[in-house]
Amino acid sequence: GSILASLPSIKTRLVAFDTNILDLTDQLEDPVDLLFGTQLGGGTDIGQALQYARQHFSQPSDTILFLLSDLFEGGSTLRMLQHMAEIKASGVKIITLLALNDKGAPSYDQTIAAQLAQMDIPAFACTPDQFPELLTGAIEGRDLRRLNVKGLRVKN
Repeated sequence: GSILASLPSIKTRLVAFDTNILDLTDQLEDPVDLLFGTQLGGGTDIGQALQYARQHFSQPSDTILFLLSDLFEGGSTLRMLQHMAEIKASGVKIITLLALNDKGAPSYDQTIAAQLAQMDIPAFACTPDQFPELLTGAIEGRDLRRLNVKGLRVKN
């Protein structure tokens, strides 16, 4: 987020969540403080975070929403999927980056990932070194399922 925020042509927002919402956009200029100064824990309400994020989409067709999550929804799964569908219908590109364990393997709710895939919302197991290629593909409007990045796994 801090790297993207440093690019003048890209407007970046960063929202962290558990059962609460924490908008970290004003802290993007200092990645160290951002990483070590944020502490959340307990529960997950992805739907609530999506509802908050929707308020900040000024130009949906020019917006890419990266959801970093294991997709284990502690709130209403139906509400979360409904928000995803409405955000996508508004023209926002949505990409889910799955949580990775210490060995770099994805750990996520496979049922929700499959439901998102049916909505044409891709979920990726993506390490930080693979993110630039994924971001470039998203900005250029490429079919992200066809990206040829070594080790990048699409979960459909």
